[in-house]
Amino acid sequence: MSTVSTRSFTFLVNPASGGGAAPETVVPVARLLREAGSTVDVTYSPGPRAMGDLVAAAIARGDVVVSVGGDGMLSSLAGVVSAAGGTLALLPAGRGNDFARMLGLPDHPRGQAELLLEGAVRPVDLLSFTVPGAAPRVIAGSVYCGVDARAAELVDRMRWVPKKLQYPYAAVRALASYQPGQFRVSVDGDTRSYSAASVVVANSAYYGKGMRIAPSASVDDGLLDVVVIEATSRLALVRSLPKVYDGAHVALPEVTVLTGRRVEISGTSRAPIAVGGDGEPLGALPPRPESPAVVELVPGALRIIR
Repeated sequence: MSTVSTRSFTFLVNPASGGGAAPETVVPVARLLREAGSTVDVTYSPGPRAMGDLVAAAIARGDVVVSVGGDGMLSSLAGVVSAAGGTLALLPAGRGNDFARMLGLPDHPRGQAELLLEGAVRPVDLLSFTVPGAAPRVIAGSVYCGVDARAAELVDRMRWVPKKLQYPYAAVRALASYQPGQFRVSVDGDTRSYSAASVVVANSAYYGKGMRIAPSASVDDGLLDVVVIEATSRLALVRSLPKVYDGAHVALPEVTVLTGRRVEISGTSRAPIAVGGDGEPLGALPPRPESPAVVELVPGALRIIR
C-alpha cells in the first residue's frame, strides 16, 4: 500500500464476536494501517458501561473509532460515537455483519485497510428504540418483533450448528412453534391492526445474515421501512422463507410495507412477544396500545467511513 495516512484509529474489539474470530480479523488490517503511517490503538471491549470513556478518549485524540465485531457491537458504539461527534468505521467480524453488507464494505484485509485510509466520511441514519420505563436504545439496522426475534434468541444459544446454517435453522425452528400476535402499528399517526407473525422496523435492508427483509430500505433516505408479515400457516411461512433472501417476499399478499419516521408498536399473544435489534434482545413488546414501544428515525446521526 502506497497511501500515506493522515488518519489515526482506535479499534474497539468484541472478543466474543464471530465465535471468537474478531481478534484475528484485526491483526492484518492493523499491520497494513501502521505500514501506511497510521497510529493504531487496539482495545478489547470491557463491556458497554466502559465504552463511553473509551470512545470519548479516542475522539479527543482525533481518532476514527473502529467497531470490530458484529451488528450488536456496532449498535453499542453508534449512539456513543454519534453523541460525541466522532467518526465511526466498521471492521465486520460477527455472525451476521448485516450493516456492513448494507454498506457494501470489503471483506478482505487489504480492501478493508484501503477503505479505512481513503474512504469518504458520510452520514447515515440511526434508530431510537424506547419502551416505557427504560432509557432509549440506539439501533443501526432494524428493530423486529415476533418470530424473527425468537429466531435471533435461538441463534444466540447455538454452538454446534455451522455458522452458515445458524440463521436458516433458527428461522425454521421459530416458525415451527410460532403463535400469531395481535399487533397495533402506528406509522406517523396512521394506525392499523394486524394478526401477524412479525413486524420489522428497518433502517437497513438486511438482517439475519443476509436476509433482505426490507429491500427498499436505505440508511440515508430519512425514512423507516416497516415490514409486516401477516399471520398465515406455518408451512406457508417456511415455504416463503427463501424469498426473504432476495426481497421477493414483499410481493406476497400477506406482506405489507409502510414507510415513515416514527413507529409505535404494541401487541399481545399467548406469550409475551419478543423484540430484538441488530441481533441483541430488547425484551418484550408492550401489550397496551396506550404505552407502546416507539421507534424513531434519527436522520444523519452518525458519520461513518463507507
